[in-house]
Order: sequence, then C-alpha cells, then structure tokens
Amino acid sequence: MIPLKDTIPHRHTPFITYLLIITNVLIFLFERSLNPYYLKQLVYTFGLVPARYSHPEWASFFGLHIDNYWPFFTCIFLHGGWFHIISNMWSLWLFGDNVEDKFGHFGFLVFYIICGLIASFVHYFFNINSIVPVIGASGAIAGVMGAYFVMFPRSRILTLIPIFFIPFFIEIPAVIFLGFWFLSQLFSGTFMLFAASQASGIAWWAHIGGFVAGIILHKIFKKDNRDYFPDEYYYKYYH
Repeated sequence: MIPLKDTIPHRHTPFITYLLIITNVLIFLFERSLNPYYLKQLVYTFGLVPARYSHPEWASFFGLHIDNYWPFFTCIFLHGGWFHIISNMWSLWLFGDNVEDKFGHFGFLVFYIICGLIASFVHYFFNINSIVPVIGASGAIAGVMGAYFVMFPRSRILTLIPIFFIPFFIEIPAVIFLGFWFLSQLFSGTFMLFAASQASGIAWWAHIGGFVAGIILHKIFKKDNRDYFPDEYYYKYYH
C-alpha cells in the first residue's frame, strides 16, 4: 500500500515540517558526495551502533568513543539510500503538517526530536548486542504517525494498491491504515526477536517505540485548537 495524500488540509504553513525535510535531504546529499570509506566512517560515527555502549572493548578497538551519546540523536538525520530518504520524507510530508497544526511550530519540533530519541533507545534496548549501525528518521516520523493516529482517526488516506500491476486507488480511514502499519511493525519486530538470525535492514522496534511515544506524548503537546480547521472539517473528522 502506498499512501498518496490525506483528506485534511493544513491550516497553517508547516514551516518545521518543511525545515526537517530540507535538512534531511541536504544531509543525505552530503552523504552521497562522500567516497565509500568516508561514508562508512560517517555512518559508524554518527549512526547508532548498540554494541558501542554494551561492549566497550569492541567499541574502543574500532575507535568508537563509548562516552559519546550523540548518535542517539544524530542517527535520525542520516539515511541509507534514495528509497530510504524518499519514503521517510514522503511520510513526514503526508502526516507532519496536520500534527504541526495541532502542536504549533516549536512544540512540533520538540515532539519530533523526543520521539526520535525514544525510538533510538527502544531500538538499542531490543538490539543491545548489534554491531550494525541504525540510521534514519523513521522512528521520529513514526511518532508523528502515532500522534496523527489518535488525533485524526476519521481522516482518510488516499492509497495506491497495485494488484497484478493494475493500480487501484482507495481511501482508507487513517485509524485503519496506521493501525495496520503499526501491527505489521509489531509482528515483524516480534518475529525478529525469535528468529535464528536477527539481521534485518529495518529497525522495527524503533518504529514501534516511536509510534507508541507519539500516542502517549500527543496530549502533552496538543494545543486547544478546536478552531484550527474549518467547521466542515472539524465536524467531519474530529467531532
């Protein structure tokens, strides 16, 4: 399923959503300018490598400083490839503007960073011995999706579903679309815990942690902005 757009227009210009997208894209373009050696060095230095903190001898041997906790933050601004950056920024574009409307610009920025940090720590907890660096904004964006899930359950997501190479377009209630997405992450994350090999290119538990954080934290950041949206949208989707 490929989400294309939601049915709720933003009321205010989502400056922080735009800023985050631009920042992530610029950093990604800088990554692409590096040769493989320096790119690998950057990813291991600023990406989150759980074993860096759980196995200090290993970390010291490879020159990773164990008293540097910045990677829990910096990892959410790095991406591994074109599909990675495009899919993440598309999700942020799709869900971020309405959540920013509800939280305000500064509140949304703080919320995004906190969800990203929580996602990083949840990933660390469930992959404590991993020597594979995790990078990407998906944990923070999952927090945005979690907030959207509880604040805009009646919104609808125009979704592309290709069946035998034939594109079908359908509007799916946000509560179903995002609920299904979360359950797929939970199933995959749980499966990987019991799999013989836990090697995976997807940080399932970062997604799960970010999404749950978004659900829990949204009440703290949400403003009493009942009049942010035109009456027809408010009564259709929130009443």
